Amino acid sequence: MNKLRHMSLFAHIVESGSITAAAQSLDLSKSVVSQHLKSLEQDLGVTLLKRTTRRQSLTYAGKAFYEQCKVLNQTAQHAWHEAQQFTQIAKGKVRITAPNALMSTLVAPAIATVCIEHPELEPELIADDKQLDLLEQHIDLAIRVGYSKDSDAKQRKIGEFKDVLCGLPCVVKDRKPQEAKYIANLWQGRAIEHTFIDAQGNTKQFSTDASCIVNSFDTSFALIMSGVGIGLVPEFKLTEQASGLVPVFPDHQLASNPVFALYTFGNQIPLSIKVCLQAIETKLSQTMV
Repeated sequence: MNKLRHMSLFAHIVESGSITAAAQSLDLSKSVVSQHLKSLEQDLGVTLLKRTTRRQSLTYAGKAFYEQCKVLNQTAQHAWHEAQQFTQIAKGKVRITAPNALMSTLVAPAIATVCIEHPELEPELIADDKQLDLLEQHIDLAIRVGYSKDSDAKQRKIGEFKDVLCGLPCVVKDRKPQEAKYIANLWQGRAIEHTFIDAQGNTKQFSTDASCIVNSFDTSFALIMSGVGIGLVPEFKLTEQASGLVPVFPDHQLASNPVFALYTFGNQIPLSIKVCLQAIETKLSQTMV
């Protein structure tokens, strides 16, 4: 690191015309700049500058060395400028994951809007009902239902929604709920337990065994829509599609599901992540309204 520092300062000395001028432009003391030059020449074993009290001139070795140092400074300035652009322009690749139900209804439409406003953004959307490892899978932003145990990520609640236990009218009506086949997502397991509450605060327990277990919401939704049985469907999915599904317990509701955003960035969140997160959060609030 000292070598790069010495080279950068040497280029400033040459371009400023003197050690004094270089020290002033860099807001350093003259003695500090002189010491860097002395250390550089000692490490290289060559004289780079011939100096008098009034002027300085490059040696032959100094001219060749300066050309490389100049490129080093230009590269550093370019890199600095490029990095700062990411705080001003949302651009580059952004890898986002969310459960299937949230991806198709909330995340993808929100990111579509972001892409129109920020054409240099390159999103990669991964719909997966499994909780992917953010670091291992290089995930920039994860949208998850419920709090996660991921200790490497920061988690921020961005909204909530409710699931509805529902099915087609031909499945729900004229039969007891326990008689209908239950379509469960893999995370629910085989033994199903739900607690419902009505407007007066009265609770109702519902227990059954899953007749069919699937590994994605889209599969579950397709089976429910086909009249195979009943299952959980997010309320915004029912609003979005004229599905014809009806709730099993129309006078009762399930508790809300919190939605969290997860990311592994510190306090300096890239602008590209910020605009995506803001769009998803806005879309979630609009959908629930």
